[in-house]
Parts: sequence; structure tokens; C-alpha cells
Amino acid sequence: MTDEPTSAADAVRVTTGGRLHFGFGNLSLAHERLYGACGVAVAAPRLRLTVEPTGDASEPTAAADTAADDTPADEYATTVCDRLSVPDVRVTVQESLPRHAGLGSGTQTALAVLAGIARLYDCEPRVRERAPALGRGGRSGVGVATFERGGFVLDAGHPTERFTANRPADGSWTVPPVAAHHTVPDDWRFLVVLPDAEPGRSGDGEDASMRSVVESAEPAVADRIAGVLARRLLPAIAGGAVDRFGAAVRELGRLNGSWFADEQGGVYRPPVGDVVSELGDAAAVSGVGQSSWGPAVYAVTDVDRAADARAAGERALAAAGVDGEVIVTAARDEGATVESV
Repeated sequence: MTDEPTSAADAVRVTTGGRLHFGFGNLSLAHERLYGACGVAVAAPRLRLTVEPTGDASEPTAAADTAADDTPADEYATTVCDRLSVPDVRVTVQESLPRHAGLGSGTQTALAVLAGIARLYDCEPRVRERAPALGRGGRSGVGVATFERGGFVLDAGHPTERFTANRPADGSWTVPPVAAHHTVPDDWRFLVVLPDAEPGRSGDGEDASMRSVVESAEPAVADRIAGVLARRLLPAIAGGAVDRFGAAVRELGRLNGSWFADEQGGVYRPPVGDVVSELGDAAAVSGVGQSSWGPAVYAVTDVDRAADARAAGERALAAAGVDGEVIVTAARDEGATVESV
């Protein structure tokens, strides 16, 4: 009879930031690479959770005490414990990312639970390899890459020939490789506006919408995006040109929105479009867009304009007639921290 694995620490704490998703490089089946996502890790809002053994190896189900009412941490813990063949754990979420808001909560939570349990039982986490078994990294690789390294990420996408009309089974794909990674200058800031609005799409609804978009996406839009990425966005992040970066990110988001307009009710989903429109004229920011399916809105600024950017975000919410939260944050230029406590 094999001995049960024993924990290598009393508890493990994992901290990671959210991520902004600027858009995809291509959604048309006419091109050889599909998706190719672009985004950046942010320091706030963030996820912080603690993993510890329950002390009862006979209990098969992972438990979770959470700071959010609907966090999926317990489901991920059950899957991870089974995959790693380790005893059950208790996951306590001290700080959580808003779910289905465009900040990558699902991927960050899944990988944080994986990394925490692996450290607790002295296993290699292999987050990139194991992310697909947790249902992550199937289209965008930005969440996995920012968990690993933080910073700005452009991934290489998937071969278009692998596209299937139905969602493939968890674990049957690989996470897209990183095509470009850059640290973000220390003085850059990101305005994050979170309108009080319906959550973004997820699950079967998101899969259906993505399938519809991909099957009808105009390939010429991808050609225009390729120019934005190669001639504007990548040179701007490499050269530390915040305003040029912001302008390129805004154009990338607008072009992506043209693909999604039929699915979400416009280039930006309501009421995000009103917030983007109001914020777009503010001198304190140089790029405004919708992160993933929203409702999170982002804008690019710097430390000298941060206070004015925050005020502009608050005015944009008021002008759009919605309540919400406004955050000014630095990028997170490191991967998740995993520490024994």
C-alpha cells in the first residue's frame, strides 16, 4: 500500500494580479493562425488565497472558505488534488477578482489553486502543461503567461486547422506559446473602470458566441490588426512610448469590437460603449477599450496623470449613468508569488 503524500508546509499563500485582455490578432478561418491574444498583467485588483491540508485524508472533496460568494476555487481544488494524487485541501480566498468581468478571474484562480497545492505537497506545478486540464488556455494564452511572468504578453495563437465547431474536451489542447513578452515601464499606469453591469459571457454562452464570430469573421480586419501590432503596438512597448502604446491598444480593441459587434450589441457592449465614449476624450489617458467581454474598461496613462485619469473614470461612469468602481494600478511585472506560511 502506497503511503499518502504528506504536506511540505503548514500552508501556502498564492498572490497574483488580474489581467487586461486587449484583443486577438486574428479570428478569421481564412488565415493560418487563429486567436493570438494580447494583454497585460495588472497589480490590482488581485487574487490572494491560502491552501492548507484539512487533516482528514478520508475526506475526498476539497473545501473552500471564500471572500467571494461564487468563486470556483473549491472545484479547481478537487480537480487538482485528483490530478496530483494528493490528499484534499482547504482553500481560503482572502482577496478575489471579480468573476466574468474581463479580468481573467477563472484562469488566475485555477492556476493559483494548482500552484498552491503543488507547493503544499512538494510537486512541480507545471502550470502551462496542466492549465488545459483545468479548462484554461484554450483560446487566449495571456492569462497563463501573465501568471507565469507578468508583464505585457502577445501569444502566437493556435493553428487554424485545429478549430472545431464544438468545444474540445478539457486537456485536449496546449496553451499558445508566447510570441512576445515585455516588462512594462515603472511609470506606466492602467485605469480600470468596473461598471455595475451584467457579467461578461462565459461557459457555453461564450463558446457559442466565439464560434459564431470565428465562422463569420472578416479576414481583412486581421490584416489591419497585424499592421497595428507590428508597426505600432510592439515598437511602443519596446520603446516605452506610453501614448503611442495607448493609441495602438485602442485601435486594436476597436478592430476586435467590429468582429464582436453582432454578438455583444456594438463595438463595445452596453453600457461599456457609453463609458468608453466618455472616457475617450479625456486628456489624462491615451488609450481606452473593453477588456475581453467586459464590463471592465481599461485606459492607459502614467504616474503623472494618474489622479486626473481616476477623476476622468469617475466622470465617465457618471455621464454613462452607471455606478461602479475606479482603480488606477501599475502593471504587475512578475508572475504569481507562491510562498509557504
